[in-house]
Amino acid sequence: MSAGFNKGARIAVALALASALAACGTATVVRPSGGAVSTTPKTSVAQPGKSVRVQKGDTIYALARIHSITPADLIAWNSLTNPSTIYPGQVIRLYPPGASSGRAPTTVVTAPRAGSGTTASTPATSTPAAAPVRSNISWRWPADGSIVGRFVAGETTKQGVDIAGTSGQAVKAAADGVVVYSGAGLVGYGELIIIKHNEQWLSAYGHNRKRLVNEGQNVKAGQQIAEMGRTGANRDMLHFEIRYNGKPVDPQQYLPAR
Repeated sequence: MSAGFNKGARIAVALALASALAACGTATVVRPSGGAVSTTPKTSVAQPGKSVRVQKGDTIYALARIHSITPADLIAWNSLTNPSTIYPGQVIRLYPPGASSGRAPTTVVTAPRAGSGTTASTPATSTPAAAPVRSNISWRWPADGSIVGRFVAGETTKQGVDIAGTSGQAVKAAADGVVVYSGAGLVGYGELIIIKHNEQWLSAYGHNRKRLVNEGQNVKAGQQIAEMGRTGANRDMLHFEIRYNGKPVDPQQYLPAR
């Protein structure tokens, strides 16, 4: 794992999405022509006294878009030390500490899904699901190159693998899915893409030089989604993670042997 990534990961909660995107001078995102594009909000609309319970497949970025709150504020208001790890049953507050009037009990809702309304429910606690021995996804390597950083369970700065390469080298989707994040708002990951493969599985691709896909875009396994770079790192490489219900697992347990 690179020194640049280690330093950045320790301050991952210091998100400033709007300013980070505006300040990105060399790394760019290519927007598909035509059609509306879903983006993260630039200002937050706090909802005092209201919270949301995480469902399988949710991400902090998707919840932020749904509830008109910036990812930076949602992370700060909930004191999330690792915003890329949330789990089913976890309650996320939609307002800053102290903003609730205290005159009525906090309302906890389930994040709205397509074809279903928002329903009130009571808070519940849950334990993050353990990674299964087997996956129903046919994973493939996202880039060619040697492994220069390996997964270490419980080590917050080593939640995936680092694949060395050259600037501009193709970074490809490890499986079919939909892009749920494409940006530079998570400090330490540089230009980052996150793909949702189903309700349990996500993959993340960091340190890119250039992103070639946008949030909401469907991608196929093997499709180029970015160009390798060193944003947030001290060398050209891809930082690649696989997550099950938000919990990082060792990618080399799921990728083909090589």
